[in-house]
Amino acid sequence: MYHVDIYAKVRRFCFVEGHSSRDASRVFGLSRGMVAKMLTYSEPPGYRRKQPVQRPVLGPFTPVIDTILEDDKLRPKKQRHTAKRIFDRIREEHDYSGKYGAVKEYVREKRVVSREMFIPLSHAPGHGQADFGEALAVMGGVEMKIHFLCISLPHSDAIFVKSYPAETTEAFLDGHNAGFDFFEGVPTSMLYDNTKLAVARILGDGKRKETRAFTALKSHCLFESRFGRPGKGNDKGKVAGLVGYARRNFMVPMPRFDSFDALNSYLLDRCKARMKDTLRVHKESIAARFIRDRDVFLHLPPSPYDACDRIDTKVSSLSLVRYKSNDYSVPAEDVKIDVALFFMLLVEQGFFSYRFFSAFLGSILQYLVGTNFWSVLT
Repeated sequence: MYHVDIYAKVRRFCFVEGHSSRDASRVFGLSRGMVAKMLTYSEPPGYRRKQPVQRPVLGPFTPVIDTILEDDKLRPKKQRHTAKRIFDRIREEHDYSGKYGAVKEYVREKRVVSREMFIPLSHAPGHGQADFGEALAVMGGVEMKIHFLCISLPHSDAIFVKSYPAETTEAFLDGHNAGFDFFEGVPTSMLYDNTKLAVARILGDGKRKETRAFTALKSHCLFESRFGRPGKGNDKGKVAGLVGYARRNFMVPMPRFDSFDALNSYLLDRCKARMKDTLRVHKESIAARFIRDRDVFLHLPPSPYDACDRIDTKVSSLSLVRYKSNDYSVPAEDVKIDVALFFMLLVEQGFFSYRFFSAFLGSILQYLVGTNFWSVLT
């Protein structure tokens, strides 16, 4: 193969100095075909295969391999065929007599062709994404798993993180209240995965039947909901990246706090401090880009949404009401009365309990789990 310097000399000799290809062949000692190639390409084009690779032994078995690779797309990544396993199968099940190298090369080529490709996305202002993450922390001297709700604004990369002892409906709703308050507005739309906190069921046409609590939150705050494809975390890549970022940067080393209030105060300070950062490929700080987000936000509702889980039930003949497989006692005079229960999560010293409010017949009864005390509020 001739060096690019020869290409440059021959091309200049012909195109600039006006000589013919026959003169170039004589002066440089090259064949006429090589001169024509140098006049076509400005640098050595490298080897180019004119016909597909012939696989006389493997050829009859390629449809079988293609079927296996196509079926693998529906299987868990850790339970898909390797090239070696495909080689073993076609040898045992289809009497393949060729070498492993041919199978390995064919599988490599097919996987490169079918690999999913991505391009950088441009996000319009005013939209958000939300997701839960998990981490270990020491709360009140006790090591425990905590859950934290992350809200990301893809246009500006502004973030909000708040921790909870459990990933519950109450935490989900309270996190939205706190996040919207932090951003001083409500995003026009929010993107989620198919969490059961928001999606009761995925229907046959791909539409989502949303939970009552989530629908009520949307009605209160007026944002639009969007959902990613099942199993496709890259559909909400910004907030998925934020979960990992918050765990690596806010929770390493393992956080130690006396209460969730103290931990959340720390997380809030970290979110505020990050607003000053200027991320790569951007010339403006997060705070400067956040202004464009805030300009198109919806206004905050007059009051936060009640972050509680509501269920409709009836007091049993044993003077009990049931919530999440647990029975709670109520006064005997309330037996057989239809009630609406509003369960609220309480976080105290790293642990949590529930407080629920029961509304019926114009009265509101308050009960704290673990006690046997009721008081009538008017």
